Amino acid sequence: MIPAARLDVGIVGAGRVGSVLGAALAGAGHRLIAASTTDPDRVQAMLPGLQILDELSVLAVSQLVLLTVPTAVLPEVVAGAAAAGAFVPGQLVVHTAARYGTSVLAPAAAAGAIPLALHPALVFTGTSVDLHALTGTTMAVTALPTVQPIGQALAIEMGAEPVLVSEQDRPAYAQAIESVRSLSTKVVADAAAELRGIGMMDPARVLREVAWSAVTLALREGTQNGAEGPAQEE
Repeated sequence: MIPAARLDVGIVGAGRVGSVLGAALAGAGHRLIAASTTDPDRVQAMLPGLQILDELSVLAVSQLVLLTVPTAVLPEVVAGAAAAGAFVPGQLVVHTAARYGTSVLAPAAAAGAIPLALHPALVFTGTSVDLHALTGTTMAVTALPTVQPIGQALAIEMGAEPVLVSEQDRPAYAQAIESVRSLSTKVVADAAAELRGIGMMDPARVLREVAWSAVTLALREGTQNGAEGPAQEE
């Protein structure tokens, strides 16, 4: 079941995430067939010439479908597609929401599709820069044990490093990711505003290495402390 064969790939909700992951899969040799999107200019910039269709039409032509819609509407999109009979047996259905495992894809699984939850731990810009950033980025894989090798293989093909996250651990995983993302965004935005307030025209140039080195140090110290804690308790 590991996707050594090249697959026909469709993207439902091709925005910043879907366009980049689609390009990564195309780079691995898979065939991009079609996408649905509210941002056709971005899709054409990242995936020139890709056919733009409605959601159900994308599902109809895809052996592997990426559901990269906003997290808030993912359950609704899955339920609607299932009610329309759009999922087919053997079809790989992949969503990229950090919060959910595969239970949100239960309507697709009931139709015989193969559910996978893959979340790249990356803040996407929706540009080709992300393709380089994907290299070495971890990708949370949640799936039934028999399907995990497929998710791991897809993550590796996109350049990421797969890590298994259980269904019950997805909410905690999502909270950790969101905490870092939201805090980093606010801290950097506030710092940039302060520097602009004293007349600096390019705050990013000043803050870039400070932010990077501070985060790197915090991660190193946090990992070391986390590893030392249980050993001392034992």
